[in-house]
Amino acid sequence: MATGIRVGVVEDDAAGRELITAHLARYERENPGVTFDVRTFTDGLHVIRGYRPEFDILFLDIQMPGLDGLETARRIRVLDSSVVLVFVTSSTQYAIKGYEVDALSYLVKPVPYFAFSQELKRSLSRVVRSGGDSLMLTTAGGIARVEVADVVYVESNKHRIAVHTLNGTYQLTGTLAAFEEELVPKGFFRPNRWFLVNLSHVTAVDQTNCRMVGGAELPVSRARRSAFLGALADHVGGHVP
Repeated sequence: MATGIRVGVVEDDAAGRELITAHLARYERENPGVTFDVRTFTDGLHVIRGYRPEFDILFLDIQMPGLDGLETARRIRVLDSSVVLVFVTSSTQYAIKGYEVDALSYLVKPVPYFAFSQELKRSLSRVVRSGGDSLMLTTAGGIARVEVADVVYVESNKHRIAVHTLNGTYQLTGTLAAFEEELVPKGFFRPNRWFLVNLSHVTAVDQTNCRMVGGAELPVSRARRSAFLGALADHVGGHVP
């Protein structure tokens, strides 16, 4: 089972923070082998300031002064597509907004232990399922964590790199060769000098281009076309789109 789970509790009310941390401690006692590394924050600005994508699960109060939980979650999602978000709210009217930031669920205050333990179990399952490969990208806005499976393609332009994902694009400095070394063993292929594509997100191939999820059409060089088609066929089990 999951161990060393990094949990953040963002709650402006001291009693609310203490209740969640007490529930986490009880869950540890009742589930040998599960441990939590817990950090608490007094408001949204507190967690956003210098945010690093190091948490597995964040419990976010929605109604907080200054920066509410929804806006906090939106800012976190810019830098971290992987962290599991669970909202804690005194009003269910805010729950539907959670879908905008891919929140897993919400808990209604005062949070009873049974409901908390059930949602925590779901959260841990998602952490385990998403515990695959990720990239840590150093951008102008900070360090962003992106799941490799979410990367559609990587583009190089004069020592500038654009990582195009299902959820947006990240700009940084670097070389395509460095990404190629890391990503080719994970199902990527370089069809020309400027692009590295995720074979799982190729939707079509013609004589000169490959089409990607999202509609981008990227050139396939004549010299690499045969190898590209072979790698694609191997990746998808013999069927080239």
